[in-house]
Amino acid sequence: MTLVPLPYRVVDRRDETHDTVSLSLEPAGEALSPFAPGQFAMVYAFGVGEVPVSVSRIPDGQRLTHTVRAVGAVTRALWTLRTGAWVGVRGPFGTRWDLAAARGNDLLVIAGGIGIAPLRPVIDAVLAEPHGYGRLNVLAGARTPADLLYRNEFPTWERPFSTVTVDRPDDGWTGRVGVVTTLLGEAHFTPAETTAFVCGPEVMMRATARELIHRGVRPDRVQVSLERNMRCATGHCGHCQLGPLLLCRDGPVVGYDRAEPLLSVREL
Repeated sequence: MTLVPLPYRVVDRRDETHDTVSLSLEPAGEALSPFAPGQFAMVYAFGVGEVPVSVSRIPDGQRLTHTVRAVGAVTRALWTLRTGAWVGVRGPFGTRWDLAAARGNDLLVIAGGIGIAPLRPVIDAVLAEPHGYGRLNVLAGARTPADLLYRNEFPTWERPFSTVTVDRPDDGWTGRVGVVTTLLGEAHFTPAETTAFVCGPEVMMRATARELIHRGVRPDRVQVSLERNMRCATGHCGHCQLGPLLLCRDGPVVGYDRAEPLLSVREL
């Protein structure tokens, strides 16, 4: 089901922030193949268009959850949907967070802004099998306290360390202030035995990956989720090309050993 969207119905809507919503979708009939953490779907707002959206939760059964921030015509149309509305969905597309290779390792889940959404299925998977992994650290940053996603879930992620930081605090904020890399000194991990999953703005991912490598984490164990303009999602149109990679097919999840030389070229 890579070219023709299947009809899905919105069965639950949760407002996350003033401009971000999580939509839970169920198939009207035939369902798509199961998604893995890190993969994405092309979600179609009827009469407007479609956009790539990573799964932000993968419940049991055929339900999908996508967290959407209203930043363009299609995402604004999806943001307005209410329970009972219909969308088209095709997928799954792309590479996944390599949880299999991370087994037995300490884990760093590091997110900037809405980058926490594609990482939430990783956290869910680790918490569902706590003895399969080492220490879990969830570090997240946002522009302001009002922009923090899944704020109520952070207390459940404290195994052993979960914290957030913001760039611009408000009068009621009593937490940390600064970029997300400042939280690494408080995390609990052994660099040589650590896998990091990083998602957020590109500048944040570059800075985080460089700091992790400086601390001794292997580049191939720093996984980042890259974003480019995806249209077909099947590797045919070339809109999402990043050097030799087509990110709808070879990404979005890529080891930093492959991503670093590409992200250092301004033209890419």
